[in-house]
Amino acid sequence: MTATLPEVEDRGRANTARPRPPRRHRLSNLDAKVSPYLFVAPFFVLFGAIGLFPLLYTAYVSLFDWEVGDDEPAFIGLENFRTLVADDQFWNALFNTFSIFLLSSAPQVVVAVVIAALLNANLRARTGWRMGVLLPYVASLVALTIIFGNLFGPQYGLVNDVLGLVGIEPIDWQASTFGSHVAIASMVNWRWTGYNALIILAAMQAIPRDVYEAAVVDGASALRQFFSITLPMLKPTLIFVIVTSTIGGLQIFTEPKLFEPAGGSGGGTEHQYQTVVLYLYQSAFQGLDLGYASAIAWVLFLIVIAVAGLNFLITRRAVR
Repeated sequence: MTATLPEVEDRGRANTARPRPPRRHRLSNLDAKVSPYLFVAPFFVLFGAIGLFPLLYTAYVSLFDWEVGDDEPAFIGLENFRTLVADDQFWNALFNTFSIFLLSSAPQVVVAVVIAALLNANLRARTGWRMGVLLPYVASLVALTIIFGNLFGPQYGLVNDVLGLVGIEPIDWQASTFGSHVAIASMVNWRWTGYNALIILAAMQAIPRDVYEAAVVDGASALRQFFSITLPMLKPTLIFVIVTSTIGGLQIFTEPKLFEPAGGSGGGTEHQYQTVVLYLYQSAFQGLDLGYASAIAWVLFLIVIAVAGLNFLITRRAVR
């Protein structure tokens, strides 16, 4: 008996229908799709509780004339930000912050790349050298700041003694604006250069060896390999190092605070090395003006985001 056309189509659908995958297979697919989000979820939960909420609450406080002890602070809108724009001490602190940042971050990244290249060479006791460059980062920041404060002492500091050997008059590092910036930047460089060098070293060792072998066959010198192979392939790592250095450099606090012998937050007698975070600390915990301090914090946050984004774009285009 000949089958009709609808019967033939039903048989074709039955033959081509895929069997339902087993439950184990479906659970495996679900695990592959959901697990990555579960692994990263704790970070976002902690960020929301510890990072995002204080950030938003600081923006809320900045809209009030809020001093310590006020039960009902007055809403003033953007008045704190208008006052901040006209505040000469804030602009002085911002200038000091950028000056210290440029004197520390730019040489720090360059020296870190050079140190990483040297550590990547065939050195004896390479592990010891690599551990050695990390020791300043492991040491106590307060201890390092006190030591450097003594090194740059105006009367009995070792730095002035060395300068005197070559005929340079002693420098009052704490009273001089540029001198204090150099001294504080040297502390930052001493602490963070080795740390960044190890990060860059790890990225260097991840570069495939066959790329260098092909360059050697083509007759490329070691210097040409460094600029044509190493630096371009280090671009993601350099972007990371520069962005993190930018964030840390613009939020510098401990070094300038402890550089003053009394450990004050004024940044010197004439605020010659007072940074934005020091000014924030002074406004919040000495002036007890929480609303104004919150406005400073939010302006600094926006500046950090803008400068970090600018550095990201510059590094992305420069290193090719």
